[in-house]
Amino acid sequence: MHSLYDVPAPAKLNLFLHITGRRPDGYHLLESVFMLIDWHDVLHFECSSTAQISREDLSGMALPADDLITRAARALQQATGCTQGVHIGIHKNLPAQAGMGGGSSDAASTLIALNRLWNLGLTRQQLQSIGLTLGADVPFFLCGHSAWVGGIGEIIEPLTGSHALPSQQFVVIKPEHGLDTGKIFTCSALRRDTKPATIADFAAEHFGFGHNDLQPVAEGLQPEVSQAIQWLESFKLHARMTGSGSAVFAPLTQTIDIHSAPRTWKVKICKNLEIHPLSSWVSDQKF
Repeated sequence: MHSLYDVPAPAKLNLFLHITGRRPDGYHLLESVFMLIDWHDVLHFECSSTAQISREDLSGMALPADDLITRAARALQQATGCTQGVHIGIHKNLPAQAGMGGGSSDAASTLIALNRLWNLGLTRQQLQSIGLTLGADVPFFLCGHSAWVGGIGEIIEPLTGSHALPSQQFVVIKPEHGLDTGKIFTCSALRRDTKPATIADFAAEHFGFGHNDLQPVAEGLQPEVSQAIQWLESFKLHARMTGSGSAVFAPLTQTIDIHSAPRTWKVKICKNLEIHPLSSWVSDQKF
């Protein structure tokens, strides 16, 4: 195998995001459900004759030279001693500074694809250990399912079987301007004392459960967050921000005219995914 084309990297939505405390080292303790959706970037991989890692932007959205995609490929080389290289092309569809995990998902799909292309045979858990060095959200995108996430992001419980999420459409809006995650988490107005919940609490309400503790601070920093939520609420939809924003979403419970939104917003109708599209490419056990 010398190439892999049309490799998806799906986004996530935080159905809620509670900050339950803060550790002495400054890391925030959180509870959330990360839900996979069918809005995704697309990556292409071609083996090279050297150990060089290169990346090409195919959609005209300039990315930094040392982004999470190239860092993920280098991390996999270093962890395994692999001497193969790769040229990676990316169609970047997911917006930046949205709270949808686009960069982390790109890194996870890169690890999964190169593990297959380079015939390395690493397990899901081994890839997650590498992914954690790249970013707190990367292990989630490697777990294969929507999941309950806790701690500082290291506790990941896939929602499967009786806890699997029901199929649902969502309207997702990315306002024109993004948000700086660091500014939100360092804001003195951020609440960090939400009472801990359980998966059972969430399962009783699913898409209506909880709130996003980051949202009030984000709305103060970026008025477009409030404007997008108000636009969705004008259709009687239950809206909230995902992650650290600035994207907002709502379960789509009735027909709406998405073309009436401001032209500077990206508005997309999405549905949740039962399983990550690359889940079958990686095993939970070493063979």
